[in-house]
Amino acid sequence: MAAVLRRMRVDRVNSRIHLAAGLCLLLVALSSAAPARGAGPRAIASRTFSLSDTGRLHLTSKHKFTLNEQGYASGTISGAIYIHLNVVSTNHVTAEVNIYPSGGSITGYANASYHPSGSVATFNGTMYLARGTGRYSRARGSGLSFTGTIKRENDAVTVHVNGRMSA
Repeated sequence: MAAVLRRMRVDRVNSRIHLAAGLCLLLVALSSAAPARGAGPRAIASRTFSLSDTGRLHLTSKHKFTLNEQGYASGTISGAIYIHLNVVSTNHVTAEVNIYPSGGSITGYANASYHPSGSVATFNGTMYLARGTGRYSRARGSGLSFTGTIKRENDAVTVHVNGRMSA
């Protein structure tokens, strides 16, 4: 009789262990199948890297003191590039820069000092990245170096952008 009672207790303990293990597996399955109520999308880490690009552009149109330029950027991020370069005064320019690398786009804004001298004018200032689309939707950067030249005979622009950005 004692052996039968011992066997019944062992069976009861084993049943409880199996029941607990089954409940744990069920909880794990439910928690991984659906996010908790109120949980938002998961954050995706962006990567930070050095940006070093050169754009060579030609004039497409001009309106008063705004040069609309297009060309190709090469370097860290390559693609079609468009710049609206506005000569604000005899010593200051602003620019909107749009680049279209494969898989998205990046828009930035720049302020720079402007130095006309003979057949070439130079500019030197900073740029920040305002937004991006596609694979560059998280593109951010500020304090980027924005330098270049304008050939005054045909308004062709060469621009250099350097600094740290994240995407």
